[in-house]
Amino acid sequence: MSNQARGYQSGFGNEFASEAIEGVLPKGQNSPQQVAHGLYAEQVSGTAFTAPRHLNRRSWLYRIRPAAMHEPFEPLGKASFHNRFEEAPATPNQLRWDPWPMPAEPTDFIDGIVTIAGNGGPAEQGGCGIHVYAANRSMEGRFFYDADGELLIVPQEGRLVLATELGVLEVKPLEIAVIPRGIRFRVELPDGQARGYICENFGALLRLPDLGPIGANSMALPRDFLTPHAAYEDVEGAFELVAKFQGNLWSAKINHSPLDVVAWHGNYAPYKYDLTLYNTVGSISVDHPDPSIFTVLTSASDTPGTANIDFVIFPPRWLVAEHTFRPPYFHRNVASEFMGLIQGAYDAKAGGFVPGGASLHNCMSGHGPDEASFEKATQADLSKPDHLTGTMAFMFETRKVIRPTLQALGAPQLQGDYYQCWQGIQKHFKES
Repeated sequence: MSNQARGYQSGFGNEFASEAIEGVLPKGQNSPQQVAHGLYAEQVSGTAFTAPRHLNRRSWLYRIRPAAMHEPFEPLGKASFHNRFEEAPATPNQLRWDPWPMPAEPTDFIDGIVTIAGNGGPAEQGGCGIHVYAANRSMEGRFFYDADGELLIVPQEGRLVLATELGVLEVKPLEIAVIPRGIRFRVELPDGQARGYICENFGALLRLPDLGPIGANSMALPRDFLTPHAAYEDVEGAFELVAKFQGNLWSAKINHSPLDVVAWHGNYAPYKYDLTLYNTVGSISVDHPDPSIFTVLTSASDTPGTANIDFVIFPPRWLVAEHTFRPPYFHRNVASEFMGLIQGAYDAKAGGFVPGGASLHNCMSGHGPDEASFEKATQADLSKPDHLTGTMAFMFETRKVIRPTLQALGAPQLQGDYYQCWQGIQKHFKES
């Protein structure tokens, strides 16, 4: 991007105003007869026009050319990035994958996305797609937007520079980024390669969860979310615009960079968040609360208290509760859980779950600590606190059953022996 130093504005869901050239934003109206510097006014709406004010999301963009200026889209053909969640029966089996390898051939961010699982879809306006990415080349002469949902990007290895219509986000492991539905962007790889996870949200926009009796100063704080300043490219050439629409990829020729927004104002914009800033809540007496206390962002459903998607993290923290089993307990949930690991080790697994890997535990499928983790925790000295450091796991949790794709079920990364981690658990029952 050019013509604006990179920087950020803080706050979640704020009404922002940003100019790469001073005096572009019109005063008193959104779409004057003539915009300063010969720009075009264009609104991008992420919610219905009549959505309640506290939920309404839209931004006005003042750009060099309207977004309509490109040639017709043509199908790109079958890709590994899709929403084909009905190809195989959903399984109650516990599943776990090794990390996807870095590609052997030059592969950019879009071509490096592999869909692992999902549910619902853009036509339903609910559910999510769960993907991993592995790339070793920056997007060159290529831009992308997702008309199906917003993208929650979780880097695990390597930085991403997300050059978007509204400015630039640089995101590294232990940070996340959210690109709103329809916003065009390009991904550059300053470290030469990158790997991570993506949650594609087809439902209500992600927001901060309500806090209730926890109070105002816990979990993720609004001021720690960062939105970019305006930046723009005034570049002509032979480029490709890739769109994801109704689960398929489409390609159109475009003779200029679509990242040409000189100024913008509104509350529909990309943002990033540093996971290490999360203010973790825990118990200081006995037992530990449900993992919902680790929710960073949530997408609401039509059922109060039941999320379309929750994005939950398991960060470094102190475990101090007495007379309890401190690791995550054995459990079965009505919700379905997809887990990933950004760094370190997860305290409920002694091995097999490694950074870049993933696991899936569907609705009412039993899961929890493996044999080694259980035995260690039951023998631990609970008079001393445990300080978990150097770790960051996360979970995409959803009300709907998560359906793995054929390509994920057939991948060599799928661990066929994952179930074995529970088979050695000992029977300790005594009648007296």
